[in-house]
Amino acid sequence: MASQLIESDVTEIISINPSNGEEIGRVPITSAADVVKAVRIAHAAQPGWAKLTFRERARIILRAREIVLSDVDEIATLISRETGKPAPEAISMEVVPTLDLMYYFARQTARLLKQQKIGLGLYSWMGRSSKIVYKPVGVVGVISPWNFPWATPLDEVVMALMAGNAVVLKPSELTSFSALKIADVFKRAQLPSGVLQIITGDGTTGAALVAAGVDKIMFTGSVATGVRVAETAAKYLLPVVLELGGKDPMIVLDDANITNAAKAAVWGAFANAGQACASIERCYVHESIATKFTDEVVKQTQLLRTGPGTEVDIGAMTTERQLLIVDDHVHDAVANGAKVIIGGKQQKGTRGWFYEPTVITNVNQSMRLMRAETFGPVLPITTFTSDEEAILLANDSIYGLTASVFTSNISRGHRIAEQLEAGTVMVNEVVYTHALGQTPWGGVKQSGYGRTHGRLGLLELVTPQHIHLNRMPFLPDAWWFRYSPLANDLFHGLARRFTTGSVLKAAPLLPKIIRRLFE
Repeated sequence: MASQLIESDVTEIISINPSNGEEIGRVPITSAADVVKAVRIAHAAQPGWAKLTFRERARIILRAREIVLSDVDEIATLISRETGKPAPEAISMEVVPTLDLMYYFARQTARLLKQQKIGLGLYSWMGRSSKIVYKPVGVVGVISPWNFPWATPLDEVVMALMAGNAVVLKPSELTSFSALKIADVFKRAQLPSGVLQIITGDGTTGAALVAAGVDKIMFTGSVATGVRVAETAAKYLLPVVLELGGKDPMIVLDDANITNAAKAAVWGAFANAGQACASIERCYVHESIATKFTDEVVKQTQLLRTGPGTEVDIGAMTTERQLLIVDDHVHDAVANGAKVIIGGKQQKGTRGWFYEPTVITNVNQSMRLMRAETFGPVLPITTFTSDEEAILLANDSIYGLTASVFTSNISRGHRIAEQLEAGTVMVNEVVYTHALGQTPWGGVKQSGYGRTHGRLGLLELVTPQHIHLNRMPFLPDAWWFRYSPLANDLFHGLARRFTTGSVLKAAPLLPKIIRRLFE
């Protein structure tokens, strides 16, 4: 396993390198009492942090960014040791996107959260105005996953901090040291004490965080755990953002560039050993190009290098449990008529948990491989005959995180994209939009709700407050007591004329309004 619990004077988690079985280190399981203490400290620190200007907060974020740049190889090695992914992939899929996001929100949060005026129509003629201001929610609890132990939590930490919140981060028990490195980076960047805290532990620690008095939970993980988080949060009317699983489809139309689409499918299915909620887990190819496309996918897959080290393309799977799930899905598909074209088994001769990149055909929608989240390096390919059928197949899932369409006809791709049930749909792209901090990230159906990243994600981390002003405090409102015959007549006029929003239609009401104000 990538980690295990041991009983001693203090209950600990042993972190294990999934590539070779070596121990990385040990961290404590934070008790429920200590979780409450951490949240209290965060609450005490948050008001002072919120009083800083956006520019002052940005200086700290940008200092942290420079530290990440100076430590990039150390960080990539740590991520690689904890997850099994190659260090170059840790840089490209985790470090680079966070550097971009840190710069973007340091520079743009003030603009994105600028107060907004609300148009009130005819009410503005009565001296009324409204605006929305954005306030930090307070203390944000972040519960992050093991598959992207640097990018996922750091993105949410940076956005929460820029919005003026304090953060208590509970990383996956499999990848605690990546989170501790995040804390080290911000300490060196001189983030005020108490504003960011890391609580290591297992599922009991995460449950304690939900119940400890935070103001919002940002959870990324499985559907089953997400349901438990939502159930617990509901007891406290605690708002949550849930980014859960995916069974993301890729549609390859008959006019697609076959070579490029095949390369995209291979990377989209096998990057991070397939352990991404946005991985391509279902590939639907037009029947007229299916043979050529599949041949090209196999050709590209044969070029991949799997194993430990840095000069590989696919590293270890992070947990033995996940490897066994992948193996089970493949065997179930084969037992029901699917055909393994390449791969299909654990890689022999290595100490770690490696699974061969696998391409499977002859699959159908009833198979577990096409319905449950596999979360491994497996690419099932099947065919369709029309755009309408492709859309139906892609939408035939309980999940809806991302989807992709490959075509040379951009308008056709756009038309299909709008009919797909997913939080993000890419045309001639796969997976990578999580790296675009400027764009929202999140799903529909059982892929969760709420958003991270982009302005929509930033709005999850603030409370909108509506402020309404009456600039004529010396006059009573026409609709106040008492309800006289004049009032009744005026109200009928308001219903017929004022509600149209037209100055010309409402103007005849002015004499009645004036008499009513002095009635």
